Amino acid sequence: MASTLPLFHLYGDPPDDPTFDFIHVETISSRSSMHDWIIRAHRHRNLFQILLIERGGGELTFDLAKVPFIAPAAILVPAAIAHGFRFEPNVTDGWVVSFTEDAAGMLTDRAGEAMARLRSLAVQPVIPIGDAAELARLSALCNEMSEEHGLAREGYRLAMRGLLVLIAVGVARLAASRARSGSVTLYPADAMVAQLRALVDAFFRKERHLGFYAGKLGMTADRLNDHVKRSTGVTAGHLIRQRVLTEAKRQLVFTAQPIHDIAEALAFADPSHFARFFRKQTGTTPHGFRDRRGG
Repeated sequence: MASTLPLFHLYGDPPDDPTFDFIHVETISSRSSMHDWIIRAHRHRNLFQILLIERGGGELTFDLAKVPFIAPAAILVPAAIAHGFRFEPNVTDGWVVSFTEDAAGMLTDRAGEAMARLRSLAVQPVIPIGDAAELARLSALCNEMSEEHGLAREGYRLAMRGLLVLIAVGVARLAASRARSGSVTLYPADAMVAQLRALVDAFFRKERHLGFYAGKLGMTADRLNDHVKRSTGVTAGHLIRQRVLTEAKRQLVFTAQPIHDIAEALAFADPSHFARFFRKQTGTTPHGFRDRRGG
């Protein structure tokens, strides 16, 4: 087990913090076959990924959950989520489309809406594809994107953005169809809550105070709290605490990092403070949580 949860640009590649307007496409087999069809738990700082599973199946690690999947399906992996895969060796194949969210948002406002929809629907990351024609369409779009990338003809970057939007909208429609069946509630993401979540993702390791985030958003702490509670049913402080808790759980499950190092990385005054916070939120100690999860 790694001492920390690995952070990659693409799997196996070092992080690239300034990445902007990035789109990449590759087959599932091209990378996973080099790693015995196992992509170990990791995360990307700013890449959203869409996987199109055309053949085979496997198991997805998604944060703390294990989710089986079988072709045909799409899989959504938002930025910063801990994830990994066990693919059926020499059988599973399809496409992996990786992109920074700004790449999809450069064409139209509709692209931004599709991204917001994808993020909200990725709570349940595996989307079965029951329509053979839709699978063929998405596969053709991925193949065309791969050709544009490989040939690098004039205007290929613009063409790749357009193809990305078509893929994102297509998968969002599939997810919306699943939502209408009752498994997910489909509503547009609240813009203010989305901004708060993005800020919390950027600063939660050092900043816990609601006033900090309210200031960044140009409002008072009370107004922000009221808005978040109306939109989500929980307070803004709860969202901040849950983000800290999620990170703590990831480190406890996916790494062998000592608990006192986890506490320090999350800016707790000392391990006992971290332990009290963790017990209050979960009803168990960090040691107990790690032991139960087999860490």
